[in-house]
Amino acid sequence: MPDSEEPLAAAARLTGQQVNGGRRLTGALTAAVLADGTEVVVKRGESRRAVQAEAAGLRWLAEPGTVPVPEVRGADDAWLVTTRVPDGRATASAAERFGRGLAALHAAGATAFGSPPPGGPQHATIGRAPMDNTPGGDWPQWYAERRVLPYVRAAVDAGTLGPAEARTFEQVCERLPELAGPAEPPARLHGDLWSGNVLWSADAWLIDPAAHGGHRESDLAMLELFGCPHLDTVLAAYDRAAPLAPGRTARVPLHQLFPLLVHTVLFGRSYAGQALHAARAALAL
Repeated sequence: MPDSEEPLAAAARLTGQQVNGGRRLTGALTAAVLADGTEVVVKRGESRRAVQAEAAGLRWLAEPGTVPVPEVRGADDAWLVTTRVPDGRATASAAERFGRGLAALHAAGATAFGSPPPGGPQHATIGRAPMDNTPGGDWPQWYAERRVLPYVRAAVDAGTLGPAEARTFEQVCERLPELAGPAEPPARLHGDLWSGNVLWSADAWLIDPAAHGGHRESDLAMLELFGCPHLDTVLAAYDRAAPLAPGRTARVPLHQLFPLLVHTVLFGRSYAGQALHAARAALAL
């Protein structure tokens, strides 16, 4: 479709329904009401693979029925139409359910570390950064090769990290087999689980995934990195439902390297210091 297509026209085309009005939410998001009364959000994707990855990720996360996820009502190379999450607020009881549900979602599993959702691209995105979903059988090696070193190299190439600083991350990767903790099977990850991608209604809903197979502690570490309402309740409920391996708290900086390095690549030097601090904390394990 032409680049000039309007969001409401895209919603009508992709859902096959008349659209009875709408309003712009942000530059990329528009709310609309379909003829059957369903409220939807129309999103203009950054790229074809970004739309494919998000649509496939939402469907994959919805399969187990553990945490509410917006329904994909239509998608193509440029547009994604999903049901709108009802307005609400964070409560302790919703946080309790979210913790249990997230544990069950992770337990639904994935075929391998790095495996993309069915129908999702291997070369996906996280925000505006590339994300390589090439599967691997060993979490420490896969995490080093696909989630740490590519972003270190990109930051060095951009002049955001110096060669000596890059060496700190390389040392973490060399020691990953001993730093990673007990081996775990691939979990079904949201993959970009910061607080902005958790919307609170009667329950917590997940939006905007960068879904892939990974280590379950990675989702929890990202949730801790950027904060979350009732975080202690979420983590306690998770641990009761699916007890976490000893030493999980000490490994949080190791799992935060990925999002911090992504932010370093996307937003520059302001995040490089945080990434280096996390790397040094990981080396101190």
